[in-house]
Amino acid sequence: MPKYLVEASYSADGLKGLQKDKAAGRKAAVAKAAESLGGKLEAFYYALGDHDVISIVDLPNAVSASAFALGASATGLVRTKTTALLTVEETDQALGKKIDFRAPGR
Repeated sequence: MPKYLVEASYSADGLKGLQKDKAAGRKAAVAKAAESLGGKLEAFYYALGDHDVISIVDLPNAVSASAFALGASATGLVRTKTTALLTVEETDQALGKKIDFRAPGR
C-alpha cells in the first residue's frame, strides 16, 4: 500500500483542541481517519520546528491521501502538507525507465 508523509501544523484554536484532547487523543483520531479510508497509521510524532506533527500513513491511493489531507485542513484547525513516499525498489524502477526529455536550452 502506498505510504504518505503528512506534516501538520495546528492553528491557535487547533492547539487549544490539542490541549483538551491530549496527544494520545489526536493520534487516535488520525488513526481512525486513516482506517476510515482503508488505510492505517504507521507512525505519529510531535515535532519542534515548522510542523507540529509528522506522520506516516498507509493509504490505498492518491485520492484517499487527498481526502485525508483535505478533511483535516477543512476543519480550519490544522494545515497539512502531504508527500508521497517511494520505496527503494520503486525508485530503482523509476531510474530504469527511459525518458525522452530535452533539458532547457540544450
